[in-house]
Amino acid sequence: MAKIKVYSTPACPYCEMTKDFLRSRGTEFEDIDVSKDPEKAREMISKTGFTGVPQIEINGKMIIGFDVEAIEDEIKNIMR
Repeated sequence: MAKIKVYSTPACPYCEMTKDFLRSRGTEFEDIDVSKDPEKAREMISKTGFTGVPQIEINGKMIIGFDVEAIEDEIKNIMR
């Protein structure tokens, strides 16, 4: 299965929507709270150049924002 990371903050409603979406599909992921981990926040920014959350990394590909279609497409691509 894909290695999925969700860079998020507790105050972000789209972060919660992203995680709820992944859970509803039975998809495992690592939740990274960038508000509590400055090193992970820098890691996220270095990958995309963006500071906003959520950012979802699926097997090295970054998706910015709660983009259901992009998330589903990337999960499908790696399951082939």
